[in-house]
Amino acid sequence: MPDGFDLRALPPGFHDDPYSTYRRLREADPLYRMPDGSLFLTRHADLVSVYRDASRFSSDKRREFGPKYGDSPLFAHHTTSLVFNDPPLHTRVRRLIAGALTSRAVADMEAGLVRLVDGLLDAAQSRGRFDLIEDFAAAIPVDVIGNLLGVPRDERGPLRNWSLAILGALEPTLSPAQQAAGNAAVTDFLAYLEGLVAERRRKPGDPARDVLTRLIQGEGEERLSEAELLQNCIFILNAGHETTTNLIGNALVTLLDWPDARAALVGEPLKMKTAVEEFLRYESSNQLSNRMSTMEAEIGGIMFPAGTPVTLCIGGANRDPEQFADPDRLDITRWPNRHLAFGFGVHQCAGLAVARLEGQVALSRFLARFPNYRLDGVPVRGGRARFRGFLSVPVVAA
Repeated sequence: MPDGFDLRALPPGFHDDPYSTYRRLREADPLYRMPDGSLFLTRHADLVSVYRDASRFSSDKRREFGPKYGDSPLFAHHTTSLVFNDPPLHTRVRRLIAGALTSRAVADMEAGLVRLVDGLLDAAQSRGRFDLIEDFAAAIPVDVIGNLLGVPRDERGPLRNWSLAILGALEPTLSPAQQAAGNAAVTDFLAYLEGLVAERRRKPGDPARDVLTRLIQGEGEERLSEAELLQNCIFILNAGHETTTNLIGNALVTLLDWPDARAALVGEPLKMKTAVEEFLRYESSNQLSNRMSTMEAEIGGIMFPAGTPVTLCIGGANRDPEQFADPDRLDITRWPNRHLAFGFGVHQCAGLAVARLEGQVALSRFLARFPNYRLDGVPVRGGRARFRGFLSVPVVAA
């Protein structure tokens, strides 16, 4: 096994291929103790067990993030957002978001999404050479989430950089520059949202379609505080932006390494539904999640005390041979596919149907337009352990 593996001191080459490290950990020590005393889990069954037991394994990050961020905008944001909270706040916010993302509402997004994707592909075709991330993958979720929150189109320019800075501050190690950028992004985003929320209070949208209106109005007697409202608007952008960007970008880069799979999808676009699930498994956008044990708890037959930090290695669990046959092979017809890319249990991603639709539409229409696309330079990875994706992928349309 990789002795001394530590998320805070990753070995050379880890970002290019984390899966060989995860495999060695899973085979030799699937309940691995990192140097700081926290647990690093790589087995699918162990992750599901932790996800299922929200009472023993908390998502509340106040204890963990206090020393990391201090009294700062980043601390206020991450300890108020949906993903890093337990019930009752988590329950209230999730219910409000999910109420605006019904199956009918998601289906109604498809026509607009097709127009968006086709417009991006038209622009790419006119240039011939373009960046797969900046000019395509990243533009899609920013537009979709901008629509969900009702952000005016001419005001969406800063959203991507705000999101990248805030999510970048979640990495295991944090430089002063990253911390400063994350705090500035939260501050600027909150200032923008205050004006957007004030305008929406004056002119509400349809709460069945407009997530921001639904969050403002609440449900029954339940209302979010102003801080809860604003911080969870930031969360909605962050949750749906980089993960979906990575889904699309990772899939198209992966297909360059698996030409038979690309040819199959070009020839049989109806395979895209199962293919998207396989891309989510094979190159999970979100590689890591975290919990804290609230009491003595058992994982994989071993007892651990209360207060034990637990890292859930989604990227490792999604390559577990106990759950997935031949897990290092891309199989676009794999079914069933019980990957954990969207989490599991009460914290399963509330926007998973939107992400799946974005992936299916973006990838199918890209391949139909550019079946023989190829690299035109070296892809640049994001250099993150938690979020796996690319910053830049130069390609030629063909």
